[in-house]
Formats: sequence, structure tokens, C-alpha cells
Amino acid sequence: MIPIRDVNPSRGTPVVTYGIIAVCVLAFLYELMLGRQLHNFLLEYGLAPIRYSDPYISTRFTFSEQALPFITSMFLHGGWLHLIGNMWVLHIFGDNVEDYLGHERYLLFYLLCGVSAAAVHLLTNLDSRLPTVGASGAIAGVMGAYCVLFPRARILTLLPIFFFFTFIEVPAYVFLGFWFLLQFFSGAVGWLSGSGTHGGIAWWAHIGGFGAGILILKWFGPSRTQRRFDGRE
Repeated sequence: MIPIRDVNPSRGTPVVTYGIIAVCVLAFLYELMLGRQLHNFLLEYGLAPIRYSDPYISTRFTFSEQALPFITSMFLHGGWLHLIGNMWVLHIFGDNVEDYLGHERYLLFYLLCGVSAAAVHLLTNLDSRLPTVGASGAIAGVMGAYCVLFPRARILTLLPIFFFFTFIEVPAYVFLGFWFLLQFFSGAVGWLSGSGTHGGIAWWAHIGGFGAGILILKWFGPSRTQRRFDGRE
């Protein structure tokens, strides 16, 4: 199922969501300019688990150098389709979550989800030397929050049926529940095969981000603006 849009208009302009999209696009354009230096750039700013799990390698980096990829990796992408797919999903689900949390807390929420997803990926791929990049872990956190906040919001979805395509509207909890089960199943296949990835995708980062989004949302609670809107102040 491919999400097209949600039938859930936001009340304000999602400036943080737009800002994240802009930073990711600019970062990817910079990646394209690096040429042969791109590999070393991704090794430095992507999240390579072996860099943390191997004592010999980890001692060659300072604490700040080890901490930085947890942030920078979520703004880098491995290709145009990777970038466009992530930014499209963020565009669909991010505005309403930003509405609920408020701009500043939404930015903190997004970063915490991304860091949590990266940590789960690290713990499930300790021996991997591949630098992982992408916003999907943080976006999975946004999706988890959206599922809790707006479970019955309608998602217009492109559904492939054999050689045909059709558009259907499904509740958010159906779409996001199906998405989560797909991540879990794929992650389990990767785990059984001896790797936390399957098909080159960090499925457990998605699972960790989704779960983190739900937990962090509960911790944050609604913004002051949202409480006023709901009549709780």
C-alpha cells in the first residue's frame, strides 16, 4: 500500500516538517557533489555499528565523534527514491503531529525518535560495517504518534492488485498497523538469517522508531496550544 494523502487537515503551517524536508534535500544534493569522497563521508556521518561495538575501532573516536552520527545519519539518504519516499511519508503524517506537539517539542520529538531508532539498529546489527543513513527511523516515530493520536483519520492509499491499481481510503490504524506488521515480519526474516537487515533495509530501526514515537508521545503529552483547543485549560 502506498500512501497518497491523509484526510486530516492541519490547523497551522508545519514549519518544522518543511524545514526537515529542506535540510534532507540540501544534504542529499551535497552528497551528490562529493563524487568519490561520498564513501568516506558516509562512513564518518552515517551510523556504522562496528564503529561502536569493536573496542579497537571505537577507541579511535572521541565521544562527540561517536555521538554525531546518531543525528547526522537521519538527514542523509542513499538515493533519490530513498529520499523522495521518506520525505513524502513525512509530509503526509508530520503536519498533524507537529500541530499536536507544537513546533519546538515536535523537533525534539523527531530527533529523539531518530536517535532511538539508530540505537535499536545498532543493538540489532552489532557486527555490521555498513553505514546506515536515512530519516525513516525518525519518520517511523512520527507514524507511531500519528497512529495513537489520529487512529481513525482516513488515509488515501494506492493499492496494487495483481496488474491493476486502485485507490481506497482506510483508517490510519489499518494502514499503519499493516505497515508495522510488514516491518516486523521483514525484521524477523533478517534476524533469522543472521542479520538485522533484510533486502538492504534497516527494519529494526523502523520498529524501534515506531515504538519510540508512541512512548515519547506519552511522555510529552499535548502542547499548551492543544490543551486550550481541547478545552483542558
